[in-house]
Amino acid sequence: MKPLLLAVTFALALGSTGSLAQRIENRKDRQAARTNQGIRSGELTNKEAARLKARQANLNQKIRQDRKDGGGLTAAERARIEQRQDNISRDLAHQKHDGQKK
Repeated sequence: MKPLLLAVTFALALGSTGSLAQRIENRKDRQAARTNQGIRSGELTNKEAARLKARQANLNQKIRQDRKDGGGLTAAERARIEQRQDNISRDLAHQKHDGQKK
């Protein structure tokens, strides 16, 4: 019975890690789509969009480095990544609704 319990626990751990990594990737894709939509609609100026894209690129580089360093992301790294994604998302919303147009 113990080997089965261990196998189930291991499978759940792998599944949750994958879903957390997928959550980060999905959020990155959604924010890129929001930025591109803001550019197309004129809600973001070129300067605002460039700044947001640079911040996202910097975060993407940090994610790649964190994954490479330890063979994956730790819970603390995931929390920091999500915090930075929250900040970028909040700034994106602010920039899209600040009244500046292209």
